[in-house]
Amino acid sequence: MTDPALRGLRESATFDRATIAGIQKAAETGVYDIRGWGAKRRLPHFDDLLFLGASMSRYPLEGYRERCDTDVVLGDRHASQPLHLDIPITIAGMSFGALSAQAKEALGRGASDMGTSTTTGDGGMTPEERGQSKHLVYQYLPSRYGMNPDDLRAADAIEVVLGQGAKPGGGGMLLGQKISDRVAGMRTLPAGIDQRSACRHPDWTGPDDLTIKILELREITDWCKPIYVKVGATRTYYDVKLAVAAGADVVVVDGMQGGTAATQDVFIEHVGIPTLAAIPQAVQALAELGLHRKVQLIVSGGVRTGADVAKAMALGADAVAIGTAALIALGDNHPRYAEEYAALGSAPGYYDDYQDGRDPAGITTQDPELAARLDPVEGGRRVANYLRVLTLEAQTLARACGKAHLRHLEPEDLVALTIEAAAMARVPLAGTSWIPGQGL
Repeated sequence: MTDPALRGLRESATFDRATIAGIQKAAETGVYDIRGWGAKRRLPHFDDLLFLGASMSRYPLEGYRERCDTDVVLGDRHASQPLHLDIPITIAGMSFGALSAQAKEALGRGASDMGTSTTTGDGGMTPEERGQSKHLVYQYLPSRYGMNPDDLRAADAIEVVLGQGAKPGGGGMLLGQKISDRVAGMRTLPAGIDQRSACRHPDWTGPDDLTIKILELREITDWCKPIYVKVGATRTYYDVKLAVAAGADVVVVDGMQGGTAATQDVFIEHVGIPTLAAIPQAVQALAELGLHRKVQLIVSGGVRTGADVAKAMALGADAVAIGTAALIALGDNHPRYAEEYAALGSAPGYYDDYQDGRDPAGITTQDPELAARLDPVEGGRRVANYLRVLTLEAQTLARACGKAHLRHLEPEDLVALTIEAAAMARVPLAGTSWIPGQGL
């Protein structure tokens, strides 16, 4: 077919082909689009920042002779047993239900190999995940699915989830085709019926109630376990201050590039703020309380490379969490499944129908035949390899900036390529000393 542009045809920027297809689908079905993954629009992100490597005014570290450490302690504000991780890259919460048991086990194996933590997600703790996770964070969500005090005590930390980057203000979603007998049993739900989680916790209406809840969780765990509070990035400055006032040991801020197993497309693309904009707000809130680095900040939402890790830490994060990238490391969207993706109406690099439970990679499914394709041992090896590469890349950049520890990276090491990124990240536009909004 002749290229339409060669015939003088011009596509509308407002009504492009994807928009037209969406309108036509809505008109035909009367149903809004549900999908997984995260925001697909171009947003200001870590790629819009650059490091200022050392030369004369700063001295770099020699990679083969001078150390660059990567360890991090999370949750030592109140907990008697904080997490001591070898690397500042953790695995974000992704539920058994959204993911197969094999995928959860593989994530635990990979994280443990690298001395870091993984997180349960909604729906409770599986024996496979607990058994293969050296450090396991238990998510405490509005749904309370699968929650029991024994699992809280068996975890190494507890993460109270108030929001998620892909859908702040919205609850989780797990469609009936993924509610197997085992998933239903863990969540006390009927098998095969769509599940929608609540968007807010049932036993509080404001920050004061969160204080009470955190104290309850501390009593259940004998004040041993760190308590995280996770928020979707929206009103980040105020949310972080309230989480700290309620007693959080660690605050997790999830930007709108964060992924999800299933939610409305309109939520993914139009709610929340970019990760890049959220980090400085969170750091400012902690600094004004005199608690930056004392209450640790974990950042998630679109972290893909060691450069992203290093930039998040330079902006003030203590650690990062990865979700979608970890699934890709396991084999999600791999070209080996091209024919099967085509049969599902998709293609490698485009597949986002996690809600359907037909993932040929065996990751986002409860179909036993599909799930059996994923070898947890091999999957764990791939995740560990990926975490290792992220760590080495971040160390390389830190050494280039003359830093002997990843946590020594700072905003002074960064410049921005665009005015938008400079304003959001609060670092100078490259080649200038100008930070938009802060004068000349």
